Amino acid sequence: MSSSPSRPSSDDGRPDDSLSSDAPSVRSPLESHSSYRAENWSPQRVMFHQNLETFADRVGLLVGLQSNGKLSQEEAYDEIRRMWKQLKGSKGSLLKD
Repeated sequence: MSSSPSRPSSDDGRPDDSLSSDAPSVRSPLESHSSYRAENWSPQRVMFHQNLETFADRVGLLVGLQSNGKLSQEEAYDEIRRMWKQLKGSKGSLLKD
């Protein structure tokens, strides 16, 4: 007799997919990683926040690639510097205070 593993269920008896780890979570590039909670909220500040999070993610990827020998230190540095200039430009255009 075979039985399938039971999945956690929500209060209404349906399977709770938020607890399932079968499929990796895929996030839209336009979706922020975390919420922006500053008191001086504006659409431009949210967009810069997303740009900053994307920069941080990409730096982490480049560090991993460099650590595993897929990129040289110089290539990683050059790419991070290029991305930094983009981030700095987006700050200048989005956050004109």
